[in-house]
Amino acid sequence: MANQLDLEEQEQLDQIKHFWQQYGNAITWALILVLGAFASWNFYQYWQRSQATQAAAMYDEVERVVKSADAAKIDRVFADIKDRFGSTTYAQQAGLLVAKQYYGVGNIEACKAALAWVADKSSDAGYQAIAKLRLAGVLMEAKAFDDALKQLNGSFPANFDALVADRKGDIFMLQGKRTPALVEYEKAYKNFEDRTEYRRLVEVKLNSLGVDPQVGVASRDGATDASALKGKK
Repeated sequence: MANQLDLEEQEQLDQIKHFWQQYGNAITWALILVLGAFASWNFYQYWQRSQATQAAAMYDEVERVVKSADAAKIDRVFADIKDRFGSTTYAQQAGLLVAKQYYGVGNIEACKAALAWVADKSSDAGYQAIAKLRLAGVLMEAKAFDDALKQLNGSFPANFDALVADRKGDIFMLQGKRTPALVEYEKAYKNFEDRTEYRRLVEVKLNSLGVDPQVGVASRDGATDASALKGKK
């Protein structure tokens, strides 16, 4: 019986040796790849956390320097966070914050540059949209109407549609283009939620142009809505 067991064990060992000779290298490389990928993933996660922590600390520095209103320091820390952590949301928040500071002190070119950087580099659609809207507003004030409209003609998240339409309406009005301005204001009015203050502001703009959005009566370029005329007869 012992000899039979020894023979069976030997046969199993031979089978294992044969299997390992045939597939051993492949299994070893597969394990190396799996373990390597796992190690790389862990390292990437660690790197991401480290980047986020450092970026957050640098954003705090940007906030502190902006409050001090030291222009040279603002330029320096903003350049640092862009260079080191440009892909993080902290850098994009810093861009919006710095742009606001630049605008407040009248450094319009620097403001536009900061907003353009966020609009171009941000991986977050929301930050991109905010930057484009603010940049369009700055360009509008500078009477660069075509450039302002270019900022608003790209793609935006759906929840920004009303703001984009309202800003386009403002630009068209400043250009003396009443009809497209009405179209955009009406679009903005429809997209804003009923009770928002911004919707009331758009309603005031429409009323000043002879439009009551609540009843759909409009006067475009001096022509009164035919349905309104019928109602008066």
